Amino acid sequence: MQHINHDQWLNMPKRYRTHLINSLSGFKSANLIGTCNDKGKNNLAMFSSVIHLGASPPLVGFITRPDSVERHTLSNIQQTKQFTINQVSEDFWKAAHQTSARYTSDECEFKKTELTPGFINGVKAPFVHESRLKYALTLQEIMPITINNTRLVIGEISHIICEDNAIKDDGYIDIESLNTVSISGLDSYHITQRLSRLSYAKPNKVLTHISLDREQESTRQNHQ
Repeated sequence: MQHINHDQWLNMPKRYRTHLINSLSGFKSANLIGTCNDKGKNNLAMFSSVIHLGASPPLVGFITRPDSVERHTLSNIQQTKQFTINQVSEDFWKAAHQTSARYTSDECEFKKTELTPGFINGVKAPFVHESRLKYALTLQEIMPITINNTRLVIGEISHIICEDNAIKDDGYIDIESLNTVSISGLDSYHITQRLSRLSYAKPNKVLTHISLDREQESTRQNHQ
């Protein structure tokens, strides 16, 4: 196995090092974040840093990069206090990736990629019509991360839009049935294959495979 120490990666070419470090965290979610400014101009951008922060209240966050250049997503959220998160599926992953291009504030990513904006009452930010799982959020907090000048943007979920058959009896969302894709590194997209759902882990109790609707199946697996 290759062993790379701190001094070695510091001396690597910048682009190589960026790919290397971005690949370390493994598969990441692929989401389009929809925003608009206070004049109603829509914006759409790809993010692979969306994270679950809590269920009660329902909080989701994402990391926005340093504002050494204009950051339309962050600026729009600061203006309107709203944004949407739209999971990317196999149907439009190339168009979603194109939103990462550095368009000017006068250019609309929806028009450039031929994705379709969608709206609901009470939410100014646009949804992606093509997305099969999406939700709206209200800004709660923007936390600066001083070590690298990034920011953690935290929103509270206000609306969820999802295909009916993907939501199971216990609330589990079968994102694989929605053809959701994931990202590794900066530019590699993947479809997934579920291994299984597993029973709630407890000390000294054998794990069991459970179905999508949480019916316990006969196959058992020891906790290893």
